[in-house]
Amino acid sequence: MTIRLPDSLLVLERGWLSANNILCIEGDQATLVDSGYVTHAEQTVGLVHHALDGRQLKRLINTHAHSDHIGGNAALKAAFNCEIIVPAGLSATIAEWDKDALLLSPLGQQGARFQHDGLIDAEAHFEMGGLNWQALAVPGHDMDALAYYNPEKRILISGDALWENGFGVIFPELLGQADGLASTRATLDMLSRLSIDIVIPGHGKAFSNVDTAFERAFRRLANFQNNIEQLAWHAIKVITTFAMMERQQMRHADFPDFVLSLPFAIDVNRRFLNLSPERLVAGLERELLLVNALRLEDDMITAG
Repeated sequence: MTIRLPDSLLVLERGWLSANNILCIEGDQATLVDSGYVTHAEQTVGLVHHALDGRQLKRLINTHAHSDHIGGNAALKAAFNCEIIVPAGLSATIAEWDKDALLLSPLGQQGARFQHDGLIDAEAHFEMGGLNWQALAVPGHDMDALAYYNPEKRILISGDALWENGFGVIFPELLGQADGLASTRATLDMLSRLSIDIVIPGHGKAFSNVDTAFERAFRRLANFQNNIEQLAWHAIKVITTFAMMERQQMRHADFPDFVLSLPFAIDVNRRFLNLSPERLVAGLERELLLVNALRLEDDMITAG
């Protein structure tokens, strides 16, 4: 089904490693939501420059501060001198460039340091793309994350709080930082009460089968609440896949050391699974090969 968005909204749908970018056109100016991963920054600048078609990029607003959503911030600032606005709860983390809090170090990911120019609070009302939006707190995947909702057109820019097939990894629960599972349920409960016709997610295409997406999300959440080990294993697979996609290829013999160099994988395994290093590596390799997230050819292992 073709999704009909207002002419003032343009979704730059990205593949992994980057989150989607949403360009909101306001006359001869524009606002961008989220900026992709740092290794894609040059591509992001090029895509945005083309989409602007001579307009000025006035603002860049983030949904949250994970690497695949803020990685192009510095490059876009350099290219367009746009104002960077982040969720208020992230102010100190970004100002201090706390790589642990930003999950850069734990996940083995990269980021380009930037400074924000402004903050946006939950419940704030603002204009973007000629439409009126409300910022909504959507803790769970990230405890400081915001989604942006336009009630007139019934559009939700959800970040990683809601995808067509679920939601982002619930990191706070696995890292012992907060009750991420309960927060995710509260977020889904709140969002499901809104009148929404279209969701623009952080990953994947915009979708209108909103009720079905909520059913999937609640079902997935219930599975994780009933089996925290399932969440832990899912998260380790996701992070390993992301890291492999960034590196693309390595010698098969180096794969065990690569996995065991990811602090998140080691910590979450210790907390929830207690697998030996050998079983952790073998299980990851077997399951990621099975779903074609990895390919093994001769003595090389490659991202699928």
